Amino acid sequence: MMTRAKTKLAQSLSAGKSALTTECAPPAGSDPTAMKKLAAHFTSSVDAVVIVDNHHETRGSALACAALLAAEKVEPVLPLSTRDKNRIALESDVLGASALGVRNFLCLTGLHQRLGANEKAASVYDFDSTQLVQAMGKMAEQGVGLSGNQLENKPELLIGATAHPFLSPIELSILQLKKKVMAGAEVVWTDPVFDLVAFEAWMAAVRKSGLEQKVAIIASVLPLASAEQAEAQRAKPGCRGISDVMVDRLRKPTNGVSPGVALCSEIIVALKKTPGVRGIHLMTGGSETLTAQLMSTLA
Repeated sequence: MMTRAKTKLAQSLSAGKSALTTECAPPAGSDPTAMKKLAAHFTSSVDAVVIVDNHHETRGSALACAALLAAEKVEPVLPLSTRDKNRIALESDVLGASALGVRNFLCLTGLHQRLGANEKAASVYDFDSTQLVQAMGKMAEQGVGLSGNQLENKPELLIGATAHPFLSPIELSILQLKKKVMAGAEVVWTDPVFDLVAFEAWMAAVRKSGLEQKVAIIASVLPLASAEQAEAQRAKPGCRGISDVMVDRLRKPTNGVSPGVALCSEIIVALKKTPGVRGIHLMTGGSETLTAQLMSTLA
């Protein structure tokens, strides 16, 4: 993987190491000390922390959160959602974030506002996520802004996107991934993996296409806290692999590690053995305590 960015995440991926990323949700308030408390939860074994950007509820600015994490020596990944901002605001955020020491970016189209933070909000969708990847690539490689303007300097960017392994048919998923890679994506984070058989079939298709040689694939996992959460998760469109056996395990009491964390740990072990997987992403829904529990089982 070639990148101009000299971030911890980029260096880990370039060195062939198995990357570890997790996520955090900005506080709903305006107290900056809350971010310092969040930063203290992340150990040096975490390569980067993806900021949750107003996904299901309105919270503090992801850009401000990323800058505060960077100030605490925790490397952030800043999401850029085309749902909420046009190309002027997106370019401004990239340049401002870069000036503040934020170099990792995740390009997203964004959850539709009727399913997201505020159903009354107007969406933008000036770009889609693939177009944003391409535009940011021109910023980094050519020093050209999103409106064709010449920038004063070329920002150092690690450009990320998302991949959807369980999209059917599998050929459509591979086509979408190929478009993002051709546009300039250097790393992709997948949807959460529960169905290992289906994921391994997708990775086989990725390897057949040679895309794993061109982009770093980070497989996401989601620890389930309860049987109720599992039922709600598998009712979502596109979610696959949460079996009745898993739900039953979540219902059984335990005196040790929670069954959700145990299940997630088992999935991680299998993912790490999958050829082409370059790292693991812990989707903990902003629960830093859960992140710590899960990391302790992987030590």
